[in-house]
Amino acid sequence: MSRLLSALGALLVLASGCASSRPPVTASAPTSQRQQLTVIYVADLHAQLRAHPELFWNDGKERIEMAGGFARVAAAIQQIRAERGGDVLVLDAGDTIQGSGAAALTEGGVLIEPLNALGLDGAVPGNWEVVYGPAVLRQRARELKHPLFAANLRDAASGERLFPPYLVKEVGGVKVAVVGFTDPDVPRRQPPGYSKGLRYDGPEALPELVREVREREGAQVVLLMSHVGLAKAVGIAARVPGVDAHLSSDTHERTYVPIEQGGSWVVEPGAFGSFLGRMDLWLEDGKVVDRRWELIELTASRFPEDPEMARLVDAALAPYDEQLSSPVGHTDVTLARYAVVENPLDNVLADAIRAAGGTEIGLSNGFRFGTPLLPGPVREADLWNFFPITNKLKTGKVSGRQLRAFWEQELENVFAKDPEKRFGGWLPRPSGMTVRFRSEAPKGQRLLALEVAGEPVVDERLYTVTACEREGDSPDMLCRIPGVQDPQVLDMDAHEAVRRFLAGKPRLRESLEGRAVGLDLPAVLRTQQVQP
Repeated sequence: MSRLLSALGALLVLASGCASSRPPVTASAPTSQRQQLTVIYVADLHAQLRAHPELFWNDGKERIEMAGGFARVAAAIQQIRAERGGDVLVLDAGDTIQGSGAAALTEGGVLIEPLNALGLDGAVPGNWEVVYGPAVLRQRARELKHPLFAANLRDAASGERLFPPYLVKEVGGVKVAVVGFTDPDVPRRQPPGYSKGLRYDGPEALPELVREVREREGAQVVLLMSHVGLAKAVGIAARVPGVDAHLSSDTHERTYVPIEQGGSWVVEPGAFGSFLGRMDLWLEDGKVVDRRWELIELTASRFPEDPEMARLVDAALAPYDEQLSSPVGHTDVTLARYAVVENPLDNVLADAIRAAGGTEIGLSNGFRFGTPLLPGPVREADLWNFFPITNKLKTGKVSGRQLRAFWEQELENVFAKDPEKRFGGWLPRPSGMTVRFRSEAPKGQRLLALEVAGEPVVDERLYTVTACEREGDSPDMLCRIPGVQDPQVLDMDAHEAVRRFLAGKPRLRESLEGRAVGLDLPAVLRTQQVQP
């Protein structure tokens, strides 16, 4: 068995069964004489205000259950607050105001009142918080009752931080500091136009900030909350001493068992409000002596919905419900995304993009968000969940040599052994093309076979490709492929491509088709493996 799969088993990041069957992970049993700090956090809510179908898996067995929604998140927070007499620190790790149709139509404004009602203590902006531009990000930050904080996000012209670098708060007699860090790859990872006017620093300042909150602010507990993904969070934990726990986000990983690195626990709490992460820390003489972590599944069978929050959500969404509930097609099968290499949902989207461009190849982004779509109508709201942006489609001619270079780089982005070199989401999703590779091979040597229409790719031949235009890219850039020939922007976005594709009533498949296959990977890979 490969080292990659060994790492999977060792970390148990991949495993995710019923929370009720998994006891919380505790370093050692607490005693009543100790101070207790309870921290709960959500991440990658992606504007999923209402409950939705969620896919859970454990030991190869899958189930879909209704979960999430702000009303259920609120009920779970209230339950823990009641248990702890109100002494709870409640945090949000970002990618919050983007990811749904109502969010896009209001530039995140529809989230403000429900977010304020959650009673959060603070939040780190995620990589998608800039989707509406820096001015809107600043405006939303002013509207929120809780502060945003991030050590490495600055105004490019002045060099000043947009938000404070950390949050300091006394909770239940314990002084806790949370240092914030957001994704420094945003200008490359997102369409460059989104973050124009902003500057993102690397993690170099984090060790000094940790020392600052210990020595100057007198923090007894220091947490680092980052929005860079689990792999990079583990790498940062090894280089930033003095952190009691690292609260990760961005990659939607479901960490049932903490990853220990550099004396810190690194955890991530899933996405879409389907999960809530809880960490309890016990102190003696001002120092942490015990830790306990629990990833709580917020399923309908375990948690009711808070009526007041449900009312707020319904009121916020009411102006957009009719528009977003309009049907655009139908599916007879369940379409879900949760897979690093290939999944049925993205096969449909890539096919729609290729058909719209009339090209040999279609490429769709390796987005992580989008909850399962059950058999039945496909609605406008579903298009936004799957494609959160409406960039125009773009076609171009790309040589076989360029295609090989593109896939080698994308494989490095996903499977780089050095966490700092991992970049973006999951693998791009191809249509009309098949990719076979070894994930553990060295950089530049992973690709084993590349075919278009069943024939091996020829380096000198030009192939026609359709993908999405990215705001701010150079004219000859196509889906991170530079130097394409005859680039043309179509008068059609990805949403319209899917509408037209579904109108033709294609046969949609729930099974995988072998479009992208890692020969050293399981058939369905749920996580980007992290090896501390």
